[in-house]
Amino acid sequence: MEETSDHPNPTTDTPGTTPEPDLETMRSSKPGLKRLLITTTVLFSFLSGLPFLWKSVEIYRSQLPFHDIDSLSDQVKSAPLRFPCTFHAVFVGFGSNDPDQLRSEIQDGVNQLIGESSQCGSCNVSISVTVQSPDELCSETFPSTCSYRCGVIKRDSFGRGLDDAVDESLDDVFSGCSGGIGKMYSVVVVNKENGDEVKAVVGKRRHAWIVGSGLEERFGEVVGRVSEVFVKVFMNGGREEGDSIRGEFMPVGSDGRLVLSFSLLNSNPRDWIYDWDFQRIDEALLAPVTKALAPIANISVESQVLYHTPKSSFSSWDEKLQSYIFRTSDLPFFVNSNEWHLDTSAGASGRSKILQFVVYIPSGKECPLHLQLPNEEISKTNGFISPMWGGVIVWNPRSCDKDSESPSTNTISPQDLEKIVEVFLGQFRQLFGFKSEATYTSELGSYKILPSERGFTEWELDVLSRKHTCFNLRSCATTLGSLSRLVQSLPRMIIKDEIGEQVKYSLKAAKLAQSNASLGGYSSSASSSREARSLAENAFFHPSIMSVSYFSYEHCFAVYSPFFLPVAGHVVLAALREWRRYKQEKAKYLTWLTRKKAA
Repeated sequence: MEETSDHPNPTTDTPGTTPEPDLETMRSSKPGLKRLLITTTVLFSFLSGLPFLWKSVEIYRSQLPFHDIDSLSDQVKSAPLRFPCTFHAVFVGFGSNDPDQLRSEIQDGVNQLIGESSQCGSCNVSISVTVQSPDELCSETFPSTCSYRCGVIKRDSFGRGLDDAVDESLDDVFSGCSGGIGKMYSVVVVNKENGDEVKAVVGKRRHAWIVGSGLEERFGEVVGRVSEVFVKVFMNGGREEGDSIRGEFMPVGSDGRLVLSFSLLNSNPRDWIYDWDFQRIDEALLAPVTKALAPIANISVESQVLYHTPKSSFSSWDEKLQSYIFRTSDLPFFVNSNEWHLDTSAGASGRSKILQFVVYIPSGKECPLHLQLPNEEISKTNGFISPMWGGVIVWNPRSCDKDSESPSTNTISPQDLEKIVEVFLGQFRQLFGFKSEATYTSELGSYKILPSERGFTEWELDVLSRKHTCFNLRSCATTLGSLSRLVQSLPRMIIKDEIGEQVKYSLKAAKLAQSNASLGGYSSSASSSREARSLAENAFFHPSIMSVSYFSYEHCFAVYSPFFLPVAGHVVLAALREWRRYKQEKAKYLTWLTRKKAA
């Protein structure tokens, strides 16, 4: 019989012996941390480098005052800017009229006219009235905005001299009137005893006068004309709403600069050659204009003489007029942009505005050359304007006989050159939205407007200052608002300190313009608003904004991921795998300890 013996089972617990571990579920030694520490050290070295990487790709952004920008935009949109204006009416030769009643009726007429065209740049009106009786006794409203010296204006002798002398005398009469806050405008109504017809004149300063007989009987008409002068002329500049050039078409660059480029074009120098003494005209006629418009624009003047500059359009011979004519339908094709090299200004920057004023001398084949109007009459100025571009004058030599084969250089006479510049000033006024003729006609009558040697009267300069201030502030608020939205929508856009300073100074200038406007400082508000718009444009079009160093988060990830993502992915996966392995091995060790304690 075969003998058998029982061999001990290594997996069976035997009293007094230590159980041997199952290698799949247990281990008898404690797992080491060396591999885990190595992988975690490599991982943390990558993580510690992330702040340095983020710092190296950080975009510098100057803090912009977004709240102040939004506040300026809301103010410009919700509360149109209005200027204080003081109106003073003097009625001479009126007996039984109450000044308070006159002021009330004038106020109603002004409010009605303002209500029809209330817009940015209009006036907060303050009206006062003085009534001087035929016995030179005065009564006035209280409080009065003007300390009028009673009896200074004599109704029998008023208006007998030249209109310019009357304007100067009224300026002396109202020289003691401060007008409180804002500019003071006056209208003098003189009721004469004789049978003179009604004459209405608007001076070149801030005064107007209406002279005639029987005005006291036509009380309603007189009040209506006074209200009309205050609103239609002094406030709106004699411009109808449909005829005036809107603010966005003001011929001033966004940087506040305006270049007046005068060009003398010799169409065919083989026929004749003309030159001009432009420096004398610049000093005598143009310098006062540029000085008067200094608060509105920084104006510079330049001139040039060009040769071989034919026009693009054709002219035809008119037997009746004995001249060559070109019609208004030919004006769009008159300027020859291929041959007229006018845009050669060295003083104009990128955002400056250039107005071209051209004197065109026709060749001998089309001399004399005249512009025929649609009513088949010949233009008195023989010129035309192109909005936002400039003006052209066709100047015909006194004699259309050609010179010799080698023509000598002729000089335009000072008298002809002065007439040319006067036409240019009329075109310049039209480009700013004013009428070239010296009259204003309405339903109540016509008004003669005295021209100024500076091209613009004082009340016209006030109108330009008010309108231009409003347009500049709107443009400034719009530009800064666009910059604010752009910066907030692109968090990786570079914003340098220079841009931040320009925005802050622009807001400061805009607030100063609003403050000056509320105090009646027309010129100072126009200058400040021009600076505010220029700084806002400089900030928006700063070269660094569209620099190649700008990139988004997606672009940053696409650039750096090929360098760091493959290695970082392996390191992270290795750390996770090692951490999982360490937990499993530790669990085996704990299981073995539990079995050991149970045995």
